[in-house]
Amino acid sequence: MIPTALPVIFILNGPTLNMLGLREPAVYGSETLADIEAACHRRAVLLNLAVDFRQSNHEGDLVTWVQDARAHAAGIILNAGAYTHTSVALHDAIRASERPVIEVHLSNIHARESFRYHSYITPVAAGIIAGFGGQGYVLALEALEGILARTKTGGQHS
Repeated sequence: MIPTALPVIFILNGPTLNMLGLREPAVYGSETLADIEAACHRRAVLLNLAVDFRQSNHEGDLVTWVQDARAHAAGIILNAGAYTHTSVALHDAIRASERPVIEVHLSNIHARESFRYHSYITPVAAGIIAGFGGQGYVLALEALEGILARTKTGGQHS
């Protein structure tokens, strides 16, 4: 975790996202996860946010990190990868975290295989961004900054 006076945003990445740039570039693009992380850090500085960027191929790590967000983060950006479509555990962890979550997908999951149409994350997320490649993470940071600003001034974030 990053010690900071700024609001911390956990950016959590699921299975196979460590292979970005190598895995199916026609679908996922040529950006690496490190490229996306660097872009997020650059944008976070301009938004007065701090970023804690993580990746794991293990569902339990993601669940633990979402739980940790309750005490250590103002919000979560989550690209759960394939766990989006299978993980009730992530759904439950997000609900318990009581933090705003933006669901991110590099590709447009609704223009792909039908098994990708269902998300266990969407019902407990503040919003979803899909199909914009790595730029989706930057858009998610901007969305979370807006949600946090509204909640500071008494607005709703649902």
